[in-house]
Formats: sequence, structure tokens, C-alpha cells
Amino acid sequence: MPTSRRTPLAVAAATAALLLPLAACSSSSGSGASGDAQRLRVVMAFPPAQAMSPYGDDAVTLSRLAVIEGLTTLDRNGAAEPALATSWKQDNPTTWTFTLRDAVFQDGTKVDADAVVRSLTAAGKASPLPRVLSDTPLTATAAGPGTVRIVTKGEDPLLPQRLANPSLTILSAGAYENGRANPAGHATGPFTLTGVKGAVSATLERNADYWGGKAKAPGVDVTFAADGTARANALRTKTVDVAEYVPIAQASLLGDSYVHEFPSARTNGLSLNTVRGVFADPAMRAAAREAIDSKALVDGVYEGRADTAKGLLGPGIPWAAGKRTAPTGRTPAASLEEVAETKKIVLATYTNRPELPEVATLVQQQLEKRGFTVEQVVRDYAQMEADALAGKYDAFIQARNTLLDTADPVSYLASDFTCDGSFNISQLCDKDVDAAVDKAASLRATDARHSAGMTAEAAVLGADALVPLVHERFVQGYDDARVEGVALDPMERTLITADTHVG
Repeated sequence: MPTSRRTPLAVAAATAALLLPLAACSSSSGSGASGDAQRLRVVMAFPPAQAMSPYGDDAVTLSRLAVIEGLTTLDRNGAAEPALATSWKQDNPTTWTFTLRDAVFQDGTKVDADAVVRSLTAAGKASPLPRVLSDTPLTATAAGPGTVRIVTKGEDPLLPQRLANPSLTILSAGAYENGRANPAGHATGPFTLTGVKGAVSATLERNADYWGGKAKAPGVDVTFAADGTARANALRTKTVDVAEYVPIAQASLLGDSYVHEFPSARTNGLSLNTVRGVFADPAMRAAAREAIDSKALVDGVYEGRADTAKGLLGPGIPWAAGKRTAPTGRTPAASLEEVAETKKIVLATYTNRPELPEVATLVQQQLEKRGFTVEQVVRDYAQMEADALAGKYDAFIQARNTLLDTADPVSYLASDFTCDGSFNISQLCDKDVDAAVDKAASLRATDARHSAGMTAEAAVLGADALVPLVHERFVQGYDDARVEGVALDPMERTLITADTHVG
């Protein structure tokens, strides 16, 4: 059975590979070169996949390393706050005006309206198009040297939150060459990306001209290590100061002083194929849902470092629990005998998150106890995404950040569970769900939008398109006796900040 466990020799090899680039970074640009403070050493979980392009997943890495910024940022509740824009107002349902901050790029050029227009226009022309723009095209024009007017195709009450997405970062003119956007030296964050060695390492230097004040660390030496055990071992041996996403299996070995866990906006769920195979029958989906024991997953796989599933939105979204309503329109579950007569189902998940293969093994056992015959498929996510989106699996376990694109769960519900959704792994197309999501999306008042979103959640859960498994807690690793200022962000957009430093 596929598993995420590795042999001691494999782990040792991974750790040794991790140590070499870190040692090289320290020797070439260590604290002695900067004089006033010690450089940070950070190991990240996901190596660059698009050469640090801001238009893919690498944008999140750049955001977490405090390299890039947009017009806005988000507070803990997902509301927009000023970043490169100091204020904004909505002129009419489709038009907004943003006033810019007095700031300069890392190459010394000024942040002005032309730069913002150039960056947002480039993002809108990128291929593939950033997911945050897939349902809301926008047009930016200069309304003055320090003022930008943005017009959306339709009414978009979430535009200020949307502009906080890392893919909509603002870069200087020098970033754009040969149809590509290169953030190195052309962004506005407290740290400047000065070098990238493929998928191995990166070097950041303090941006002395940062509008928010000088960063406390003179620079950051970054290593990328997909293997979670290697990241934990690097922290344990003090080869790094901060380790991103410590695996649950390593957390207890590191000890409480190194482990910092907090609720996330990520829900791990079992997507059931609603249009083909066994789970096209809602009674079979109901039987699968009844088979799942969330507490057994929390205790057995996550060692108590997760929360039992309550719905699509977990404790990382503080307001959700108080607005949750019971699922609506559920079909009674098929009997044990009816389930036993069905064909074999294919249960798939990916290796990139080390707990998921173990979750799949336990879920398989729970489904088999309910009478299903299960075949398990586990591979790297990049090898599976296209097939999952095409509905080629009967059931798919994924860890989904429900606030990833706009910090608004209605956007997640629309992309994952509506007929035209761009990330609809369950293939769900249900008029009641679409109507509930559309109603929530039409509301501008935050409280009303949240309430309507939970009504839409109840409709999705009633269709049994996705069975919530657990709500993840993030585990970041650092020695709290030495390292200060690490951001513990449920939305996964920040980690290193201008305040992060070795004390």
C-alpha cells in the first residue's frame, strides 16, 4: 500500500542534501557580511515550480518570504487593509479608485499609477491566467500619478480582497522582459530576491528603502526541501532557524518549544464523483459519508494536531461555526448489502502532503468496513490534478485552502461545487447549490454574505459531493527562545515578515 514513510537511509540522504546548500549560503552571505544582525535561515516545503513567476503557485512562496506586495493585504478575518494603496472607494458597481502610497521599488524606481496599470494588465494577459482573475476580468487605468481606476467586467464587491492575491503583485517596469515577469529586484517587499538556484535555494537581502521600515534581519537564506522529515531534521540540528510545514509525525519529536500549531483555513475532504461510477448514486455517496470517522483520523494520523470535521469551513474561519446550519436535501444512505453489490472504486490522493497517504489508508479501511471494494492510487499531485479535474477517480482526497484566492469562502464554493466551477473535482452540478452560491455571491454586506455562504455550504453537504475529513492545523517550526516575528497565518500568505529575526 502506498505510504509517505521513508527509510532511514532515504531520510538521511534527504537531510544531507538539505545541509549542503544551506552551508553554502551561510558561508557566502552569512551574518559577518551584514554586521548588525544574523541572517535568517529558512527551509520551505515547496520548491519553485515556475522559476518564481508571480502568476502561479510560486507567488505564494514570494509572499510568504516577504518579497512581493499588492495594492492591499488581508487582516486575520480576511478583510482588506492598505498595502501599496493607502485607501480606495467604490465609484459605482463596477468602478473603484485606489490612492497609492509614497513608495519605491527595490530597484529605486517610484511606485506610481503607470506601474500599477502595467502590473495588473500583465497579470490579466498571463498564460495561464492567474486563478484569481478567472471569473473577474479587470481593466486598470491611471487617473493621476498616484491614483488608479479599476473597472471590473461585472459587479465585484470583493475587489479589494482580490487585489491582495499574491499573483496581483505590483512590480517595476524592469521586471517585464520577453513576455515574462521577474520579481528579482523589482518588487516592493521588505526583502529583495537577489538569487535563485533552480529548485534548491534562494537568497534574499534586506530592502533598505522599504516603505514600512527596515527589516530586522539583514537577509534570508532559503532552501527548498519537499521532504518533511528533512525539514524537521534541519530544524532539530539547528541548520535552519525556521522550517515551514513540519509534518505531524515529526512534531512530537521536536518538542513544544520548536512546534507552533494553529488553526488553518484548510479542510481535508473526500471528493466523490457525482456524475460517473458508483458515486453518481447519491445513496452511495451518503453511505460513504456515514462510513467516515473523523475522530479516528484526527487521533490516528494527526496525533491530535487537527480538528474533527464540522463542515467545509473549519476553525481557521472564526465566524463559520456560529452561522452553520444543518445540511439540506440529503438522500438516505444505501444499505450494507446494496453497497456490497457495487463495483470497485478508485480512491486517489497525493504524496505532497505527508499525512494524506496515511489518511487514504485509513479512509480505505473505513469504506471497506461499510462494504465498498477500494483500490488506492497515490502519486505526486502534478501527475494527478488533470485526471482529478476530469473526473477520472471515484473519490479524491485533497487538502483545500478554502480562503486561498480572495479570502472569501463564497469564491471557494463557486469554484469547487458549481456547474461552471473551475476546480470542481466532484463534478457537482446541482441547481439548488448553484442558486445558493449565486445568492451569496450577489451580497455585498459582509455579515449577510457570510450567512448566505453557510446556507450554500449546507446545500453542498446535503448533496454529499464532498465529505469533510479533518480541519488541518498548520505546524510551523522554529525555536521560540531564539526566533521572533514569524507570522502564523491561517490563510498561508505570510510567514517571514519585516519583524522576523533571530534574537
